[in-house]
Amino acid sequence: MNRLSIDIRLIIGLVIAHLLMYLTFQNKATFWYMFTAAMLLLMSYAIFHLKTDDKCSVLSYSFYGVASGIVLFALFWLGNVLIGFFHLPFNGEISSLYRSYSPSQIWHYIVLFLFIIPGEELFWRGFVQKKLSATKLNIKYSVLLAAVLYASVQLYSGYFIHFFAALIAGLFWGFLYAWKRNMHMLIISHLVFDLFTFVLLPFR
Repeated sequence: MNRLSIDIRLIIGLVIAHLLMYLTFQNKATFWYMFTAAMLLLMSYAIFHLKTDDKCSVLSYSFYGVASGIVLFALFWLGNVLIGFFHLPFNGEISSLYRSYSPSQIWHYIVLFLFIIPGEELFWRGFVQKKLSATKLNIKYSVLLAAVLYASVQLYSGYFIHFFAALIAGLFWGFLYAWKRNMHMLIISHLVFDLFTFVLLPFR
């Protein structure tokens, strides 16, 4: 009965996530309002069902968080260079994605760093991946499935490159969480990655 209740919570959470993200991408003019509201709701849902199991010291998770965020950005930067070098058909999508959904106002950056990033990590890694890893799935498959589910809601943006980027990031943060089991570290990693992606060294 307990296993059944866990599965139901996971399914309900995923349905809510898809519904909210579908609505979020319907109108670019209201994207940041809807995205903020969606992540606040998903973060609340995750926190309600979340049991923390952080196992790192402050110094340790801060170091790994910053270092991993830089490493992930470096991987994306290299991928962007290769796309340009080989003239792969993603340049237009990346530019359009930046124009459509990048933060452009001060309050966008505030909600991104204070609510959206923590909300994504708490829901997709802290809730979804943790629920999957509690089943009979091998840890590698639970990380992979959680990453695919995380990426799947990005399909509503209409850009395949968005799905692919979210899949790579989801795998990276998923294995990081499986390794260190520390949500603070993931949030710092995500913060550092987005700081480089949208503020310090944007690709477009």
